[in-house]
Amino acid sequence: MRKRSISFLLRLSESEHVRLMNEVKQTGLSREAYIRALINGYIPKPLPPPDYYAMMRELHAIGNNLNQLAAKAHATGHLDRAAFQQEADQLRRAVQYIQQAVTAPEPRTKPAGI
Repeated sequence: MRKRSISFLLRLSESEHVRLMNEVKQTGLSREAYIRALINGYIPKPLPPPDYYAMMRELHAIGNNLNQLAAKAHATGHLDRAAFQQEADQLRRAVQYIQQAVTAPEPRTKPAGI
């Protein structure tokens, strides 16, 4: 059984339809998912550029390298733990910031008077 059992017809002008479909296309969402996001108070963000994925792969590779350095340092006993932890935390924050900035929907602001 479907969770969403209510449907309705919405009539749009040609220009409204073109605008809606352009915005939907930019997000990579279905038309229905796009409208549901708006109803729930979010403005969907456009798909991230292809560079985003390459950048994320690079950041994750750096993180893996740091992890390997930590393992090696643990085995040999030569590592400034505080410096390593600071670098690892900085990398983690950078990855989270990029993901948030590029992919997370933003809450819609209410127009004045509502």
